[in-house]
Amino acid sequence: MFFGGFGMNSWMIIFVIILVAENLSYYLRTPGALLALILSVPGVLIAITFHEYAHAFMADKLGDDTARREGRLSLNPLKHMDPVGIAMLLFAGFGWGRPVEVNPNNFNRTISIRKGNALVAFAGPAMNFILAIVFSIVYGLLLAFGGNFLLTDTGDIISSIIISVISMNVGLGVFNLIPLPPLDGSKILTAFLPTNARNWVESHERILYIAFIIIWITPIASLIIRPVINLINNGLINLIMFIVSLVI
Repeated sequence: MFFGGFGMNSWMIIFVIILVAENLSYYLRTPGALLALILSVPGVLIAITFHEYAHAFMADKLGDDTARREGRLSLNPLKHMDPVGIAMLLFAGFGWGRPVEVNPNNFNRTISIRKGNALVAFAGPAMNFILAIVFSIVYGLLLAFGGNFLLTDTGDIISSIIISVISMNVGLGVFNLIPLPPLDGSKILTAFLPTNARNWVESHERILYIAFIIIWITPIASLIIRPVINLINNGLINLIMFIVSLVI
């Protein structure tokens, strides 16, 4: 069983290449856009690395050492990067890392395989939301105490990177909670479904996967997750402003 990513058919890869090419042309012809893209790279690396590490960490804590043996229990970005997923996160705002392999049969006897899978799946998005909160606090403190530093080029770059880290983590966390295979949300959902419903989902996984692909390559994905992302971002903005208000 894999967590945190999914395979790509050849036609999907072609679609991603076209999407990246179209967006790249925008970045190349729009002043300042290419710099913004470059500054978003740290956010992508942090979001994906910690997301996949969280899957591996939770599985390891539940008794499965598969990820540890494969070197995935690491914060080295190179262990978790999927080129297509990175490109999508950079250019489309949502993406994925290299899936973490998990063997549920190795979980501790004290937890069912179903609940163990749900915990491993939830660990990735949860880590992204935790990081978004932590970096929002950091940004709030920077606004409160940064003073003239924020007016410098270095201060502006650091601010842009922090904002990117927050944005990427929110986007990755929300995207992965869509309850359709192969995303984490589907594994979380099936853990709480009645037996008959769970069996139906598992037996129709291929159809649900196709439904996900349709949602993914059309504007439907944005329509579904954008309101949730905006809601979370507004909450984080309120958190940042609260921190600033405590100082000013």
